[in-house]
Amino acid sequence: MTSPKRVVIAMSGGVDSSVAAALLVQQGYEVIGMMLRLWSEPGVEADNRCCTPDAMAMARRIAGALDIPFYAVDAQQSFFDTVVTYFTNGYAQGVTPNPCLVCNRSIRWEFLLNRALALGAEFLATGHYARLLRDRLGQIQLLRAIDITKDQSYVLHVLGQDQLAHALFPVGEYTKPQVRQMARDYNLPVAERTESQDLCFLGGADYRSFLTRHTSPSQTAGEIRTRRGQVIGQHQGLSFYTIGQRKGLGIASQVPLYVLEKDISENILIVGEADELGAQELVARSINWVSGEPPSESFRTQVKIRYKAHDAWATVTLHDKSQLHVYFDEPQRDITPGQSAVFYIENVCLGGGVIQ
Repeated sequence: MTSPKRVVIAMSGGVDSSVAAALLVQQGYEVIGMMLRLWSEPGVEADNRCCTPDAMAMARRIAGALDIPFYAVDAQQSFFDTVVTYFTNGYAQGVTPNPCLVCNRSIRWEFLLNRALALGAEFLATGHYARLLRDRLGQIQLLRAIDITKDQSYVLHVLGQDQLAHALFPVGEYTKPQVRQMARDYNLPVAERTESQDLCFLGGADYRSFLTRHTSPSQTAGEIRTRRGQVIGQHQGLSFYTIGQRKGLGIASQVPLYVLEKDISENILIVGEADELGAQELVARSINWVSGEPPSESFRTQVKIRYKAHDAWATVTLHDKSQLHVYFDEPQRDITPGQSAVFYIENVCLGGGVIQ
């Protein structure tokens, strides 16, 4: 008799990973629950969105209800060195980083995957809303989730074939309301549990106050100017602003003003009216292709420039393996250095790169 395949489910104490674990048990896998202890600021550990003591207790309770083993894994130092440092360094360099991408690549799909494999698991499963399609040749495609409003393929575009060969996304075939109903059907005490879109290590705090505590005092004030060069105010440090930002500029104006650009070399914040926002092209680096190779040297594709952005049609041209150029059919309002441009052909996620 063949033994069931072993899978580690990354648990968070939330509804998605809990239902994912229940589905895997129902499907006959040998399931092991595992939860990461991530770094939190000393004294505010209870506010971390991913691994509060309450969330850890809930994950352990879910594992008990499903009769599966449960382990807590200390990833605090790795998380701080990899994810938090990336976040603070990005803002110090004047860009708006997306630390969730680094967390998925380096913490979940390297740190945690390695521990799953060390336990003899064949797969690492998560509660992400995404789907996988394996063809006869062994190539794996990353697809958008059935519930497009919850789709998380954007943050998974950093993965490649080696990681996806060990990946399972059990809830990607369902809508969020269906997942909550399954939690009720399984009698899991997380069916009505609320979720947060905040960065886990911020604990609900404003990112500017976090940066103030965790970066050097090099964030110096400087001039706020219009594109015509008119000085209209003082900024508090370029790290505290992002492209498209309207609130918190501290400028008296009869019309709404938005952040258009950040001139790092001159320490100048450039603002303007809504009709000045937008650009029709971008350059991206640190490219990852899910298949391992780009579709071609130049191709048409749909592009998301932020996790919650709508798709926009564009032509992508490769400069070399490390850099590409994206020219949009229509100007895009919030192209932001540090975020990622992610490419799609209908429901298939091709990969993406960091906007420069």
